[in-house]
Amino acid sequence: MTTPRAVIVHRASELTELLARHGTRGQVAFFLDQRGQSLAAVEKRHERTRAALAEVSAGLPLDWRRAMVERSELSRFVFEPDDVVLVVGQDGLVANAAKYLGVQPVIGIDPLPGVNPGVLVPHTPSAGVALAVAASEGTAAVCERVMVQVRTDDGQSLTALNEVMIGQPGHQSARYTLEVDGRSERQSSSGVIVSTGTGSTGWCASIARIQAPRLPLPTPTESALAWFVREAWPSPSTGADLFAGRLDNGELTLRVESDRLVAFGDGMEDDRLVLSWGQRVSVGVAERTLRTVTG
Repeated sequence: MTTPRAVIVHRASELTELLARHGTRGQVAFFLDQRGQSLAAVEKRHERTRAALAEVSAGLPLDWRRAMVERSELSRFVFEPDDVVLVVGQDGLVANAAKYLGVQPVIGIDPLPGVNPGVLVPHTPSAGVALAVAASEGTAAVCERVMVQVRTDDGQSLTALNEVMIGQPGHQSARYTLEVDGRSERQSSSGVIVSTGTGSTGWCASIARIQAPRLPLPTPTESALAWFVREAWPSPSTGADLFAGRLDNGELTLRVESDRLVAFGDGMEDDRLVLSWGQRVSVGVAERTLRTVTG
């Protein structure tokens, strides 16, 4: 039997990023002070996150293999099917890792209770380690979270946990023809967002409140999606009647009518599909789910 491997996913702290930009703690302190912020608060969050990472690493069984992966390295890291993935950080970091995973169980660990919502990182470091052992033995309770997938007519694909966004890379007007639920409309808008039930508690919660407050959003395990068109512009050649809805079955389709659009998931715009004029893009429920460990 193969020795289990724990993969600890984390993100560079605010302090690490500020030091990379400004060079020294003194310069960071000056930068923050000019903006009414405190270096001490940033250092405290940094130390709490380091302590959580150290507790997770030290608590894992001694005979386990282990790997540490920073958020920016996710697209280059090779996950193994039997990995147990421990995400230590914000809720969004689980979504960032999700697109690179398959059947691996994921345990979200919150290093800053009271700062993060904790929807996807509900566990303490000690509880997360105990769940990692249970997950490796197949005894942990798992939530199968539905994911969303974009597919193009030339074989490209992209999967996300929260939502996908299709639009102009510079967030200018995107032109396309939208087809959904047997209806079709040529549109010019700021883009189209398609959300899962997990994503409906995040960014899409605010979009739904403005555009479709009565739309019943899906749950995380429901095989359904919600879609929204951002700022559709009614003109002699474009409409704005199709602006929000649910996908309980089937897909939402766009035919690109701009020189260059992009599709990306969970805010990771650098990891995207580039779409060209005339290309057909379909969005629907992904075949795979994200297996988050609940207990």
